[in-house]
Amino acid sequence: MPILDSVNIGAPAPNPYKQTRSTGIDKRAQQGPVQVRPPGPKFTGLGSGLVGDYIGDGKHHGGDEQAVYAYAREDLDGWEKRLGRSLPNGFFGENLTTRGLEVSGALLGERWRIGSEVELVVTVPRIPCSTFRGWVGERGWLKTFTALAQPGAYLAVVESGTVRSGDAIEVVHRPDHDVTVALTYRALTTDPELLPRLLAAGDYLIAELRESATQQRTIDLD
Repeated sequence: MPILDSVNIGAPAPNPYKQTRSTGIDKRAQQGPVQVRPPGPKFTGLGSGLVGDYIGDGKHHGGDEQAVYAYAREDLDGWEKRLGRSLPNGFFGENLTTRGLEVSGALLGERWRIGSEVELVVTVPRIPCSTFRGWVGERGWLKTFTALAQPGAYLAVVESGTVRSGDAIEVVHRPDHDVTVALTYRALTTDPELLPRLLAAGDYLIAELRESATQQRTIDLD
């Protein structure tokens, strides 16, 4: 069964990579339980879905639709081999480092139960930003990261509660469509012609993505 390898939160630190003054990208694994709850809307909400976690750029990160960011330990291991360096849990800024779960292969609207209380729903892929590029510090990093299309997934909080390292992760619902996080990422980055395919996700597609997909379909039909 998939498990939660670690729960990671970040404290505010100076951000030399962006106009925002601070960042919480340097996330560290926590030993004890961490409270998870819906953070509310961007700008006016609490930012992260994890209590104690810091979001520096509230315009582009955080809020209910991006409350929790998950990345697979197996994908981090792959990046370690490619980059020739150690990447500890949380290094990509993820709140949840999973093991035994294809995070980028998850479907939009897929629901995960973590431990005995928390339920999350997959919403959108992570789109890398200048803070991520500067933090990793590899030449051409955004291009390299984008090409592999293993972005990890943002999730919204359906049921609040606490999570901790070692908790079991159960996929309790898989929607009846084929729109994965990785496909959505490619549509939003390198392959915009894929955008209309996102409409197959139906009600699981957030409004922003539905608008982009509908606009592209209109262009294709013209």
